[in-house]
Amino acid sequence: MNAEQVAEAILNSKCTVALTGAGISTPSGIRDFRGPQGIWKTINPEKFEINYFIDNPDEVWNLFINSFALGEEVKPNDAHRALAELEKINLLCGVITQNIDGLHQKAGSVNVIELHGNLERAVCTRCRKNYPLKDVIKNFTGKSSVCPSCGGLLKPDIIFFGEPLDQDVLTKAIELAKASDIFLAIGTSLSVSPANQLPLYAKLKGAKLIIINEGRTEEDELADIIIRGRVESILPEIIEKVKIKRKK
Repeated sequence: MNAEQVAEAILNSKCTVALTGAGISTPSGIRDFRGPQGIWKTINPEKFEINYFIDNPDEVWNLFINSFALGEEVKPNDAHRALAELEKINLLCGVITQNIDGLHQKAGSVNVIELHGNLERAVCTRCRKNYPLKDVIKNFTGKSSVCPSCGGLLKPDIIFFGEPLDQDVLTKAIELAKASDIFLAIGTSLSVSPANQLPLYAKLKGAKLIIINEGRTEEDELADIIIRGRVESILPEIIEKVKIKRKK
């Protein structure tokens, strides 16, 4: 019944927005961070503090390449494709994602706000110029790379612990959340700030909060609808119901 309710809500919405977390990408074979088999179970997260990186760039680059770099075989799953389809038929205003894997764009989503950066880029810590990460990795010899333009230290273009989010990106995410009348929180425990504040911005503007996640989240009590289960199964079901209802 909940899938029916969500489909109906999306059809009646003027602006549906999705916030996605690690749970939408684990079906594609990407490890999450905090789960039982998460990355932080095998790597000390303090190694990815921004100050530790500045002091030990060679060590952190080695860790990063061995733990985070995505293989060509990692592809979007049915949940990513469902959101891309929803946007294509003009029923999704945009996706705000905590993920850094770029799978939403690979699935066909266009309006994607990446809160924590993207694994396809490296960025200069001095001049902020971007470079393709695959080129940096290809030329990696065990020593951290420097910016060809200014000589500054290159880092993966993802948010490290202790590093602020890009203010322009965060502002866009907040504005999109405020514009929504349906806010979908998908595959996220809503435990990481400031992403977990976005449903609050939406609710304060009168939006309905719909949570789709396998486990409990820290904001379940705020939700108007909760669906427990695997997002790669639930989202395609919702999209099918949306399409059927549109034809009636």
